[in-house]
Amino acid sequence: MRRMHADGASCNEVARALGRAPSTISRVSARLGLTWDRAAQTAAATAAAQADARTRRLGIIARLYGQIETILDRLEAPVYSWTTTTGNGIETAQLDQPPAQEVKALIQSVSSAATTAAKLEAVDSDHGADGAKSMIAGLAEGLRAVAAHLGNDDEHQAAEDESG
Repeated sequence: MRRMHADGASCNEVARALGRAPSTISRVSARLGLTWDRAAQTAAATAAAQADARTRRLGIIARLYGQIETILDRLEAPVYSWTTTTGNGIETAQLDQPPAQEVKALIQSVSSAATTAAKLEAVDSDHGADGAKSMIAGLAEGLRAVAAHLGNDDEHQAAEDESG
């Protein structure tokens, strides 16, 4: 019985192997100081699964922030490559800045990625909902500043075009 217990057999498995009732195995194991409680093993397995999930979330968060940086770099690049489908097929143009509809789409992508990253960070943070809301508000403020900057460049370019 001790060997089977040490090998991880359950009380019922030991009872079947020894041809005894599970109640007999429980009574004898109690006298021997053996317990069939697997709570500690279950808790350790649960903690390991949670740690693995936390590690995976951190990887996803890092990838989301990488995507955000890539999109922002694209928005702020001195030359913007814009590809569109026209009557002549697919055409690519090199522009000084992205068209307004592209800015909107890219900013929405940044916002979505930032919101997702913040929600994933909140799972493991002690700040709870208030911290996540504060982080999202800060990201939204930064996005508005980028959009305003890009909008001012649009107005400046339009003024130059009109006067030139």
